[in-house]
Amino acid sequence: MQTLDTFDWITISIYFAILVGIAIWVIKKKNTNTEDYFLAGRNVGWFVVGASIFASNIGSEHVVGLAGAGAGDKLPMLIYEIQAWVVLILGWVFLPFYARSGVFTMPEFLEKRFDARSRWVLSIFSIIAYVLTKISVTIYAGGIVVAALLGIDFWTGALGTVVLTGLYTVLGGMRAVVYTETLQAIILVIGAAALTIIGLDRVGGWESMTDTIGPEYLNMWRPMSDPNFPWLPLLIASTITGIWYWCTDQYIVQRALTARNIKEGRRGTIFGALLKLLPVFLFLVPGIIALTLKMRGELEWDSPDEAFPVLMSNLLPSGLRGLVAAGLLAALMSSLASVFNSCSTLFTVDIYKKLRPNTPEKKLVRTGQIATVIIVIIGIVWIPIMANISGVLYEYLQSVQSYIAPPITAVFLLGIFSKRINAKGAFVTLITGLIVAAIRIILELVKSSLDPDGILFFIGNLNFLSFASWFFLFCVLLIVAVSLLSPAPSSEKIENLTYQTISEEEKRNNKVSYSWVDIAVSVVIVVIVAGVMIFFNGA
Repeated sequence: MQTLDTFDWITISIYFAILVGIAIWVIKKKNTNTEDYFLAGRNVGWFVVGASIFASNIGSEHVVGLAGAGAGDKLPMLIYEIQAWVVLILGWVFLPFYARSGVFTMPEFLEKRFDARSRWVLSIFSIIAYVLTKISVTIYAGGIVVAALLGIDFWTGALGTVVLTGLYTVLGGMRAVVYTETLQAIILVIGAAALTIIGLDRVGGWESMTDTIGPEYLNMWRPMSDPNFPWLPLLIASTITGIWYWCTDQYIVQRALTARNIKEGRRGTIFGALLKLLPVFLFLVPGIIALTLKMRGELEWDSPDEAFPVLMSNLLPSGLRGLVAAGLLAALMSSLASVFNSCSTLFTVDIYKKLRPNTPEKKLVRTGQIATVIIVIIGIVWIPIMANISGVLYEYLQSVQSYIAPPITAVFLLGIFSKRINAKGAFVTLITGLIVAAIRIILELVKSSLDPDGILFFIGNLNFLSFASWFFLFCVLLIVAVSLLSPAPSSEKIENLTYQTISEEEKRNNKVSYSWVDIAVSVVIVVIVAGVMIFFNGA
């Protein structure tokens, strides 16, 4: 691998100078209350909302992991990256309910729709999930990227980036996060697009690349007998995880809640969905290019997770290499900033404020800052344990998310689509789901010591996609059964919180919050997603 030269460092320095300038500008705008600190005063436009959604999603685990999936014969994982249609569901289906209820957090919405018990469970559930997936994976992938780019050791790179990102997140709050993410999204797209174009040129174009790796390699649809990615469980599990991640997870939804109204929020999600079409071409394809060059003996790397950094350092000219390096650092920092802010929001609004309702606004902001620091430390401690679960980083992320997503997706979906679902059904489903997810993760870790013919080995060894699919069905049946066996919620409790209870006035308000342009762009996005799914069929 080539190291960065003077021009590269100049490019990176310019990026950091602009980033610091934005951060200082935002920090000077005082965060006087929790709405300012956690939701940027609810006054953000659609462009910043969409760019922030995209930048939050695309962390270094995507850059490293998705390219690794492309280089490591795991193309079916692509299905998680063409979920632009699920981002549209956030804007068209879920966001109006969240905006109408005036909530800061997703657990807070569950309290309004169900009761305080569900709020407590989801708050703790979400913070644990962030530590298990987002924080530790982002720091781990970031350490790999920074070490490879800057020629320093893993822990120095990981911890240095964490401290720098934590600093502006703690001081500037959500406003600092969304505005820096807009810059980071632009840098990331330009840098990765340059690598894809130059890489395709180097391998002689798409057809030449396909000839080297074989057309079957580009098939994301594996037969049902495939031990790793059977197509039907892949389709079901990725949709369940997608709805949880894009439509009910604080990490993403908080960006849409910063919008000044439903119209700007929905347009932000549509713009975010449009950007979400890019990762396939920006990160997965470079992984395939790296594999092609390795098969031709023109490139060398040991692990698929190294494919993107190695390709970048060997293919790109001076200066441009620095731009892509800045893009990778941007991806890492935007994801870390997002999860730091979301964690502090969850802890402060859903736990601390609930226990101490009379706490002054200024003290709540300070509490969120302290919570951020503690959660980062826990995430760093988890990294060595995480390395044991799965060889490929991206697959690890999806497998753990597949265990967390089913109960939450079931509760939110049925909660807004059925007025009969009640608080008891939601609470039992969330608690049971948390226990089952924990059991599955533990059994997967210790399955080598279990009896191969026993039920515990079967549960721990069952394909994670199949497990998620059956787990979701179980959660749906559980919430329906418990709800039907207990009293229905009162009509006052669920007014405007389910589709059957929306008032005529709210229906009229919703109709004027979009135009034919919003509908047309949404349809185009769905058509492109279908086209990508059909294209990657190995033919």
